[in-house]
Amino acid sequence: MLDTRIQLEAPEGVSFTLSPAGIPVRAAAFAIDLAIRLVIMIICGYVTSVLGEVGSGLLLLIWFLLEWWYPVLFEVFFQGATPGKKAMGLRVTFDDGTPVDFGASLTRNLIRAVDFLPFLYGLGMFSMLVNKDSKRLGDLVAGTLVIHQFRNKHQEIELGDALPSPFPLSIEEQRLLIAFVERKDQLSEERQQELAAILRPLLESSNQQRNEVEYLSSIAYGVLAQR
Repeated sequence: MLDTRIQLEAPEGVSFTLSPAGIPVRAAAFAIDLAIRLVIMIICGYVTSVLGEVGSGLLLLIWFLLEWWYPVLFEVFFQGATPGKKAMGLRVTFDDGTPVDFGASLTRNLIRAVDFLPFLYGLGMFSMLVNKDSKRLGDLVAGTLVIHQFRNKHQEIELGDALPSPFPLSIEEQRLLIAFVERKDQLSEERQQELAAILRPLLESSNQQRNEVEYLSSIAYGVLAQR
């Protein structure tokens, strides 16, 4: 498999998963960004062609900005994603999942010149193949990851639907709750109640009369809301 999963735990005790992106999807994102830059260069070429040598100088400046600053500005100011990455559901983060900053983005993109060697990103692809997190050289130096950005199924939950856990939950308990709430809509009501009964130890004694499925879901929403 070209894509792996990294399980991390935030200081607050919340567990979350990062899924590093492999070569195929990153190549597709790069192709989209390359096409966008080429279109911009063609348009700018037509516009600057009437300016003679001054136009040629401006075109070189535009090429420089697109080549080196296009990815940096998008990664820093647009949640770690260039248009190509966003189209493919990817974004750049630090190794711990936090947003990438200017220095790290600039570093990883400058080292693209080395990743490109000897041709067509040969070193970069070799590095991604031998690294378990699919990192090219720029990512290794900058301490960054390119990850899949999955849409949280519960990101539009009303605040009232989320409840705090009655006591601290272990990472495994958090995973069980999240897995339950993600899959319960695909199950019959009887199967939901059966699974909820297995997770009954997570219920407060004072809430034993409540609907177990709804209560466990509310606790799971509370865990997800902390991400």
